[in-house]
Amino acid sequence: MNAKKTMRIAVIGGDGTGPEVAAEGLKVLKAVSAIDGFSYETADFDFGGDRYLRTGETLPAGAVDELRKFDAIFLGAVGHPDVKPGILEKGLLLELRFQLDQYINLRPVKLYPGVETPLRDKGPADIDFVVVRENTEDMYCGVGGFLKKHTADEVATQTAIYTRKGCERCIRWAFEFTRKRNSPKKMLTLVAKTNVLTYGHDLWWRTFQDVAKEYPDIKPDYNHVDACCMWMVKNPEYYDVIVTTNMFGDIITDLAGILQGGMGVAAGGNINPDPGGTSMFEPMGGSAPKYTGQHVINPIAAINAMSMLLDQSGQAKSAQRIQQAIQKVTGTKMKSQAAGKMGYNTQQIGDLVVEALK
Repeated sequence: MNAKKTMRIAVIGGDGTGPEVAAEGLKVLKAVSAIDGFSYETADFDFGGDRYLRTGETLPAGAVDELRKFDAIFLGAVGHPDVKPGILEKGLLLELRFQLDQYINLRPVKLYPGVETPLRDKGPADIDFVVVRENTEDMYCGVGGFLKKHTADEVATQTAIYTRKGCERCIRWAFEFTRKRNSPKKMLTLVAKTNVLTYGHDLWWRTFQDVAKEYPDIKPDYNHVDACCMWMVKNPEYYDVIVTTNMFGDIITDLAGILQGGMGVAAGGNINPDPGGTSMFEPMGGSAPKYTGQHVINPIAAINAMSMLLDQSGQAKSAQRIQQAIQKVTGTKMKSQAAGKMGYNTQQIGDLVVEALK
């Protein structure tokens, strides 16, 4: 994106504590834009559980076309205790991923100073890797069905879909990202299950080998997903960048989130890297409805998501400034990353990050 262009950001505060943490991300955006001198504008959208209960719609007609006009989407959280699980996730989040072709899910896994990890004797130098997850194929395509439903003979099928195009564009993006990241390891690890999933994951394996030939400066590596889960706990410092399938990426990034200190810290991006594509950035934690209105929820993940949004939108300097501010706050101010135990309320954490920007 042209750095001098006014950035247009759609804001979906969502449910529960989502609007509270989104507000802190926007507070930091306002502050960093004033420091670094870029312009932006925002528009609010009320998509989420309350709207669904009121109207029966997850995404109203024309909503996706409207969101396509924005450079990025900033999401608080989606999830409502009065809405059956799966409705909002499938009808809103997955629908946006598929219709906006956000084929990259980007999950930085970084342990910040002062943040506790369950891993004994591991520190910020040990937990610093990135997971690139394919985001529009696999089990999430919804291909399948029931036969003889609600009988003793019921059969259910769920088909994983993999395409050469889907594999290749994700793998190629991951190689480019690894090159740009330029860590001393310069290593991209494919995580799959080629010894059992011998069709779809064979396609992943062959595509990975083909694309790797174009990146002689990057070391190609491979883990079965079960081995990855073990090594991520035992030796997280081994990893640089991981590229993986949609289903396995969904699972291992939650494990990774706990390694980096929990969902109060972890953020992710659903990215369409193509010219004119609209990407969506969000904290990994849920809507935490039991804390709504108490102002005790941790906004660090949402502020982290804003940093990712800026980095992917051509404001790398501002993104790095936010990262440094976050690390100063976690390392010198916060008592804990857990809700209600931070030593400050939600808004005060946002204020501390703003102060640290300077």
